[in-house]
Amino acid sequence: MKIHKEALRTARQLIRLTIRDGSVNEDAARKIVAKVIKEQPRHYLGILAGYQRMLRLEVQKRHAIVESAVELDGNERRSVAGKLKKQHGDVTSEFKVTPELIGGLRVSLGSTVWDGSVKARLDSLRDALLA
Repeated sequence: MKIHKEALRTARQLIRLTIRDGSVNEDAARKIVAKVIKEQPRHYLGILAGYQRMLRLEVQKRHAIVESAVELDGNERRSVAGKLKKQHGDVTSEFKVTPELIGGLRVSLGSTVWDGSVKARLDSLRDALLA
């Protein structure tokens, strides 16, 4: 669905109202959606679609997925989570075990991925040898 420029502009304004102290205010988001649905301004479906997309991206920017080949103990988890918070502010962390990584870590934060896994290094070496 193509979103009208006016609807995108309105959605951006609504996102600014939703973010408080660097995090998404869920109560404000609910009130905004309810008000847009109730009042149904021009291009309101586009406004809601744009707002939903921007809200999803904002939430993803503040949620890190940390993958490791083996289960990390409590100290390692706290260390990784602390470094992420120090560098990127208020970030939630989710830890997953992905044996295919062989070793190391892969961290995804929004659309950014830091891959320090053994698998990534082996893939890079394979690509260099085949090139």
